Amino acid sequence: MDYSLLFYIIAALVVVLGAGFGLRTLQRRREQLPPAPTRPEISASTEPQESEPEPASQYETPESLPGRMQRLRSRLAGSGSFGRTVLAVLSRGDLSEADWEEIEDSLLTADLGLEVSTELMDKLRTQLKVLDSRDPATAKQVLRQQLLELVGPDMDRSLNLEPTQGTNGEPAPAVILMVGVNGTGKTTTCGKLARVLVAQDKQVLMGAADTFRAAAAEQLTTWGQRVGVEVVRSDKEGADPASVAFDAIKQGQTSGVDVVLVDTAGRLQNKAGLMDELGKIKRVMEKIAPVGEILLVLDATTGQNGMRQAQVFSEAVGVSGIVLTKLDGTAKGGIVVTVQRELGVPVKLVGLGEGPDDLAPFDPEGFVDALLA
Repeated sequence: MDYSLLFYIIAALVVVLGAGFGLRTLQRRREQLPPAPTRPEISASTEPQESEPEPASQYETPESLPGRMQRLRSRLAGSGSFGRTVLAVLSRGDLSEADWEEIEDSLLTADLGLEVSTELMDKLRTQLKVLDSRDPATAKQVLRQQLLELVGPDMDRSLNLEPTQGTNGEPAPAVILMVGVNGTGKTTTCGKLARVLVAQDKQVLMGAADTFRAAAAEQLTTWGQRVGVEVVRSDKEGADPASVAFDAIKQGQTSGVDVVLVDTAGRLQNKAGLMDELGKIKRVMEKIAPVGEILLVLDATTGQNGMRQAQVFSEAVGVSGIVLTKLDGTAKGGIVVTVQRELGVPVKLVGLGEGPDDLAPFDPEGFVDALLA
């Protein structure tokens, strides 16, 4: 037997077994060691690293007042075409009685009413006779001046948003009560007004005191959620609306908001019981804080019927301002003059579309210029 060959075989086995044992020992030692610290990545730039951007707000940002006023002013050009009709007749030069009758018909059709139309006719006749001019530009200037006087550029159209003092002696928010008949878009207007106030950096709270229409509270809540405005409502359909209004102002005072908007149920102006209830809502609200604004929402397309509505609401709760909705191509612009003349209160806001920001403060000069555009 060749012992030298056997020796080499045994030596080779020892080397292989020893290497395997060493590898297993090294692996166990590595597993017992703590993990190596992660090496931070080094930016190629020496500038400090910017933090991650904050997530975008979940709320919508309402359009600013200057922006919406400019946009709505252009839309006003489609309302009340009577201005352009009257201007076309005045530009003919020597006007016959038939021409003046045509002007009068246009004014009456525009819901200016007989008294206002007669007054405007007399002033136009006098002014044009004094000027003795057939220039269309002069006729336009005279008509613009007379219409502007009728619309009332000097009326205070600002909303009373000053904080008040509650009956408990503590500071209280400004309070706005929204009233109107069925179908004028009152709840929608309340939601849009909340957006106007949010655009002015006001903290707003709304009260859903329309407890007779099941969808009203949901509708108002949806409007509020879009811009981060809380809504006080009752879970019980048919609950006392005065109680909801009371709770809204109380919570508004506790939370320190700037303005509380209270929506009420639409009601028919010839229903004495409903109108009395509206008066009760106001009285209960004033047990917490004074009501600074009572805004009557009117559909501009209702014309003289809207006037009768306005008069009844004014007698019931004392209206401080008018919100005209649907003042677009279907409306007769004369309602602006008539409602202000009859009630002695200004049109403060106008709505001219279905968009969430299609509500803006009323601009007398913009309105008249749009009629004559």
